[in-house]
Amino acid sequence: MRVSLKSVTRLVVVHPRPNLSVRGFSLPQSNAPTLLLPLHSHRPAKTLLRIATPLFRCCGCAPMSTLLVRDKIHLSDTERAIFDRLLATLRHFSLQTQLRVAGGWVRDKLLGKECYDIDIALDNMMGTEFVDKVREYLLSIGEDAQGVCVIESNPDQSKHLETARMRLFDMWIDFVNLRSEEYTENSRIPSKQRFGTAEEDAYRRDLTINSLFYNINTDSVEDFTKRGISDLKSGKIVTPLPPKATFLDDPLRVLRAIRFGARFEFTLDEDLKVAAACDDVKDALAAKISRERIGTEIDLMISGNQPVKAMTYICELTLFWIVFSLPPEFEPTISDGCERLCISCLDAAWNLIHLLGGSTFTAEQQRLTLCAAMFLPLRDTTYREKKAKKIPVVNHIIRESLKRKAKDAEMVLNLHQASHKFLSLIPCLVSSDDVQVVDHDWMRDLVDVPVSSRVRVQTGFLLREVKDYWRVALLISTILHHPIDIKDEPSQLKKRSDLFNTVENSIIKLGLEKVWDIKQLINGKDVMDALQLKGGPLVKQSLDKAMAWQLAYPSRTAEECIEWLRETNSKRVKLQ
Repeated sequence: MRVSLKSVTRLVVVHPRPNLSVRGFSLPQSNAPTLLLPLHSHRPAKTLLRIATPLFRCCGCAPMSTLLVRDKIHLSDTERAIFDRLLATLRHFSLQTQLRVAGGWVRDKLLGKECYDIDIALDNMMGTEFVDKVREYLLSIGEDAQGVCVIESNPDQSKHLETARMRLFDMWIDFVNLRSEEYTENSRIPSKQRFGTAEEDAYRRDLTINSLFYNINTDSVEDFTKRGISDLKSGKIVTPLPPKATFLDDPLRVLRAIRFGARFEFTLDEDLKVAAACDDVKDALAAKISRERIGTEIDLMISGNQPVKAMTYICELTLFWIVFSLPPEFEPTISDGCERLCISCLDAAWNLIHLLGGSTFTAEQQRLTLCAAMFLPLRDTTYREKKAKKIPVVNHIIRESLKRKAKDAEMVLNLHQASHKFLSLIPCLVSSDDVQVVDHDWMRDLVDVPVSSRVRVQTGFLLREVKDYWRVALLISTILHHPIDIKDEPSQLKKRSDLFNTVENSIIKLGLEKVWDIKQLINGKDVMDALQLKGGPLVKQSLDKAMAWQLAYPSRTAEECIEWLRETNSKRVKLQ
C-alpha cells in the first residue's frame, strides 16, 4: 500500500515476511526479531512502502558490552617530544593558551590503539597564529620548522575551518581553534562560527566517543559531555546532543555514526536509530550532503573491518535506497526487500574471503569483490539515459549515487559479466570426466578451436579479460552457483569454498594462472602479411583466432600458427 510521506509519522512493527526472490536469490521467511522503524520507500520524496529488514547474521558482529578502556593516556616518545615543544612554546611567549588534542586520537589512545592523526584545539587563538609562535620558538633553539602550511576551509571535504599544519618529529599536526557553530536548514555548512569553550566544542561533535579531549597542559583527559568515557567503555554510539537535531544540522553524521558503530562493533543508541530512520533526517541526508561525501563514507565502510555490519545498519535504518539511490526509471521492477538480498550477498562474499584466507585478495580486490557482491541482485536491472542504450543501474549507483571513479563502475560490471561466464565453465573445470563446454555467444567466433581444447581456450580468454581479478570473478560466480539460503548458509559457505578451491586448482593445472602475461605468437602485421589484408575488423578477428589456437596448442610455434591461419582463411573464402 502506498501512503503519503507527510501523513505517516507513526512507527510500525513488521511481522514475519514471505519469501523474497531476485533472479536466483531467495530469502526464506524468518522468525528473527524485527526492528521498530518508520515506514520507508525506494523513492523517499514520493511514497512510503512497508519494507521489513531482518537482523543479519554477520561474522563477529555481536556488539561488545564492555571494553577495556585505559584510565590514562600513555604517550609514545614521539608524542611526548611533540607536546614538550608545544608547552615550551607557551612558556617562551608567556601564553595562557590551553592546548587540547581532540577527537579520534583521544578515543584510540584510551582504547590502547596507536593513532597518528593529531588535531590540536586552541582556546584563545587561531591555529595559524600559534603555528607562527611554534616556528619562531623552534628557530630560537636551532631546530627547523618543517612543512608549515595553511589548509583553507573546504566544506565539501568536511573542512569547515581554516587549519594550520606543521610537521614535528616526522608527524603532521593540525591546529584549529575551539568553536561553536550554527547551521541553516538547507546546508550542513555552519552559517555562523565563533570561538567557543571546550564544552561547547565537545557538544558540537558528532558522537560522545569523539568528543573527548586530552589536555596537554594538565596531562589529563577531559569529558565535557559527562558520558564520552562511559559510552566508550560500554560500547555505545550516542550523540552529545539530541540525535535528530544533531543529524539535521549535519546529516553526514548519520553515516559516521554507522561507520564508527561498525568499526568498533558498538551498539547504536535506540534514540539515535529512530532519529536516523525518520523522514526528516533521510530527506536532509539526500538534500544536504554531496554524493561525493556519501561515497567517501561508504568506501570507508566497505574497506573497513566490518563492512557487513555497516551495510546492515544502513539497511536496518531504511537508508539503503537513500544512499544507493536509483535512476528515476528502470526495468525490471526491483522487488521489495531487494536490499536484504544485497546485504546477504555481501555477507556471503565477506565470509568466503575470510574462509579462503586474507592473502588470496589484495585490499583493492577485496573492496571491489564486496561492491560486486553487494550489487549482484541488481546486475540485470537497467535504465535508459536520454533514450540511449540500456545501462546497468549498478553503473548509475557507483558513478552518480556514490560519485566513485569510472574504473570502479567498469570493473564491477566486468566482474558481473565474467562471473556469469564462469558459471558455464564451472561444470567442466570441476569434473574429472571429459565434459565439454557448451557453445556460447561470447565464443561463437572461435568455432575453429578443437572440441578437446575448448575448456582451456574459453577459460584462457575469460582470464585474459579480467586478468588479476579472475579469482574475484570466480568468487562471485560461486555465490551465483550456490544461491543465498539463510537457513543453510554455513553449509552453503563450505560448498562455495570447496568449489572455489577446486576451480582454482583446475585453472592452475591448465597453466592459465597468469595467462594474460603470455605474449601472443603473432601480431597484426603478421596477420596482414599472411592473409594479404590492409587492416579492418578481420585483423582483430584473426588475432583472436590465433590466440585461441595458441591456447589450444601451447607448445606450437609462430610459423605453425601462421600456416594454420592461412588454411582456415582459405576454407572461409571458399565457403563464401
